[in-house]
Amino acid sequence: MELFTYNGFLFLVRWAHFLAGITWIGLLYYFNFVQGPFLAEVTEASTRKDVTTKLLPRALWWFRWGAMFTVIMGLILYFDHWGQVGTAGFFHSSPGISITVGGILGLIMWYNVWFIIWPNQRKIIAAAEQGKGPTELGGKPRAAFLASRTNTMLSIPMLFFMGAYSHIIWG
Repeated sequence: MELFTYNGFLFLVRWAHFLAGITWIGLLYYFNFVQGPFLAEVTEASTRKDVTTKLLPRALWWFRWGAMFTVIMGLILYFDHWGQVGTAGFFHSSPGISITVGGILGLIMWYNVWFIIWPNQRKIIAAAEQGKGPTELGGKPRAAFLASRTNTMLSIPMLFFMGAYSHIIWG
């Protein structure tokens, strides 16, 4: 297969979508199932501060850009396939409905990352750098926590619908 053809381009976009999605969802699960419980158990302020000010910004960079590239690549694939099949064929088919539902869930998750989780986490990181604890931040940690947990729950049906798309026969 020639990579310098339109199909080669779509092949690379599909792989970029796949790899960025692994990065995004992998870090989502890390935050919810590993880092969050770890920080809840940590009693040493210096350890909590190091995780929050050194590890968290790096992980959040990969998290939010993983989300961005997943969505951008996904939209390219979505609109390409919609254009190939046509509106009636796309939205009146099981694969078209499946990928649309999965994509909508992914867009909700992307919105949570960029407009709820990231802005609140920036404030949490800044507070930790100033030596403030989470109780001094009001509802910011809670808002980020709830958006992250929402994304974790949405990731299950999102992954189902995205995976189902490639296993449904058009027609």
